[in-house]
Amino acid sequence: MKALNNSLARAWTQVGARFLPFAEAGSAELPMRQLLRLSLFQLTVGMSVVLLIGTLNRVMIVELGVPAWLVALMVALPLLFAPFRVLIGHRSDTHRSALGWKRVPYIWIGTLLQFGGLAIMPFALLVLSGEGHGPAWTGQVGAALAFLLVGAGVHTAQTAGLALATDLAPRDKRPQVVALLYVMLLVGMALSAIVFGVLLIDFSPLRLIQVIQGAAVVTMVGNGIALWKQEARNPDRTRRDAPRPQLRESWRAYIEQPQTRRFLIAVGLGTAGFNMQDILLEPYGAEVLGLSVSATTALMAMLAGGALCAFVIAARLLMRGFNAYRLAAMGALIGVFAFSAVIFAGALSSVALFRSGTFAIGFGGGFFAVGTLIAAMSRDAGGNTGVALGAWGAVQAFAAGGGIFLGGAIRDLVNMLGERGALGVAMTGPEVGYSVVYHIEIALLFATLVAIGPLVRTVRDRRHESSSGRLDLAGNPG
Repeated sequence: MKALNNSLARAWTQVGARFLPFAEAGSAELPMRQLLRLSLFQLTVGMSVVLLIGTLNRVMIVELGVPAWLVALMVALPLLFAPFRVLIGHRSDTHRSALGWKRVPYIWIGTLLQFGGLAIMPFALLVLSGEGHGPAWTGQVGAALAFLLVGAGVHTAQTAGLALATDLAPRDKRPQVVALLYVMLLVGMALSAIVFGVLLIDFSPLRLIQVIQGAAVVTMVGNGIALWKQEARNPDRTRRDAPRPQLRESWRAYIEQPQTRRFLIAVGLGTAGFNMQDILLEPYGAEVLGLSVSATTALMAMLAGGALCAFVIAARLLMRGFNAYRLAAMGALIGVFAFSAVIFAGALSSVALFRSGTFAIGFGGGFFAVGTLIAAMSRDAGGNTGVALGAWGAVQAFAAGGGIFLGGAIRDLVNMLGERGALGVAMTGPEVGYSVVYHIEIALLFATLVAIGPLVRTVRDRRHESSSGRLDLAGNPG
C-alpha cells in the first residue's frame, strides 16, 4: 500500500508540475504531492455528479423506460440533504474523538454513504423499470434511497474535504488551492462522462450493474488514497471533555458577522442566475440555431473550458491580493454580457456568437464560484471553517437545483402560453421561452451585483482604515 501510494503521489506531482497552472499552490505545510492526492475526493464527487445528473438521467428515461417526472424527482432528492451541510461542517469543527481527527471521519462517512448508494442503485433501477423481480414500489423506494445516499455522501465528503483543505493550506495559498480543487472537480466530471459513455455504448442490465458498482469501488479506493496521512492526529484537540459549542451558537457567531446575510443572498442570486440555463443551452442550440447533436454536446466542453480558464486567472489574481468579492462581481458582470450574447445569437442566427456566449457563461460562473468560496473561507467565525463552508455549500446547492427546475418550468410554461396565443402574435416561436429564462438570469445577475457591491466597498474601506491607522491615532489621541 505504501509503495502504491508513493508511486501515485510521484505521478500526480509530475502531472501537476508539467501541465497544471497551480504548481505553486504547494507549500511547506501542504506540499504539492499531498495536495494533489487530497484532490482525489473532488474527482470522485465529479464522477457521482455526472452519474446522477447525466448518465443515469438518460439511461433511466430511454433504455429503462422510467417516466420523466419520476426521474426528475430522483435526481432532485440529493438536494434534500443540502441544508445539512451546515450541520456537517459544525460537527467536523467540534468533533470529539480519541483518535484526534476532526475532518477525516466525516470524509470517510461521506465515502461510505456514496459507496452504499452506488452499490444498491443498479438493482433498484432494474426493479423500478420492470426488468427485475418484485413489486414496482420496492424499486421506487430502493432508487430513492440510493439517490439520497449518494447525495448525502457527496455533500458530506465535499464539505469536510474543503474544510480539511482550508485547515492544511496557508492563508496566502488558499486561492490557488481552491482553484486546483475546482479544476479536479471538472476533470472528474469530464473523464467520467467519457468513460461512462464508452462503457454504456452496448447497453445491457448487466453492463449497467458493472458500471455503477465499478464507480462505487473507484469512490472507495480514490477517497481512501486521498485521506491517507492527510490530517495530523491531535487527541488534545478532540478529547471528550473539550468544550463543544451548540450548532445554534456557532451559527449565531457566523451569521452575526457584518454583511454575512448579504453575502449568502448574493451567493444564492448569482448561483441561480448562472444555473437556470443548465438544461436549456443544448435544446436552445438545437431548436433555435439548428445545431446537430454533436455540436450541442460540444457546448458542455465550451462551458467547462471557460470555467477552467477562469480558475487559472482567478488563482493568479487572488494570489496577488485581488478582492474576492470584486472577483465574484466581475463574474456576475461577465455573465450579463454572456447571456445577452446568447439572446442576440438567436435573433441574428449566429452560431459563433452563441458559442462565444456559452464560453463566457462558463468563464463568468468560474469567477463567481471561486470568488464566493474564497470569501466564505474568510468568514470562518473564529475557526468554524466547517460552518462557513457548509452555509456556502447549502445555499449554492439549493440555488442551483431550484434554478435548474425553475428554468425548465418557466421555459415550458411560456412556450405553452405562446402556442395558445396568450402572449400575442409576436411571441409564438420556440425561442420565446428560452429568451424569457435568459432575461430572468440577466435580472438575477444584476441583483447579485446590487447585493455584492457593499461587500466590495466594505473590504476596501477596511483596507483604507488599516493603511491610514497613523492618521486615526493622531485624530484620536486619547
